[in-house]
Amino acid sequence: MKRRSFEEMNCSVAQTLEVVGEWWSLLIIRDVFLGVTRFDDLQERLGISRNVLTQRLEHLVEREVLERVPYQTNPVRCDYRLTERGRDLWPVLTAMREWGDRWHAPTGPPVELVHSSCGHRARSVLTCSECGGRLEPQGVRAVAGPGMPDSAPRPPRLGEASAPAGNA
Repeated sequence: MKRRSFEEMNCSVAQTLEVVGEWWSLLIIRDVFLGVTRFDDLQERLGISRNVLTQRLEHLVEREVLERVPYQTNPVRCDYRLTERGRDLWPVLTAMREWGDRWHAPTGPPVELVHSSCGHRARSVLTCSECGGRLEPQGVRAVAGPGMPDSAPRPPRLGEASAPAGNA
């Protein structure tokens, strides 16, 4: 079954899914963050078929998330390195890992991050870029940005659609 394309949807989440929404993509990006940059190493580590890995890598290179960097000329072999776009996926992967640690790791996190500067185990916290306060759904509101057409419906207040009855 072919999945639906979100290319025409005016939504940044949908556009992100167009680039990294296929289930192997974020696992490939995760491994490249971990220093696994060669095709054969990615294929072995992930247990992914060679043709699917080839397709995913081509897609991620086309979308400028990864770039090919030759390390051998005869035959040509390349490392796959994160571009600036790819490195910007760090908080996405971190949030997904922490969610999985909380809800799907009954014996504890398989991997923890240690902050090099202080030596402590770390978890991410969303904060406001202006005041440093924590960002939580009940403390923010969605407003139309410069990319929102005038004819589009206004975004609802975060949490409205998912608030339990009686808590609105």
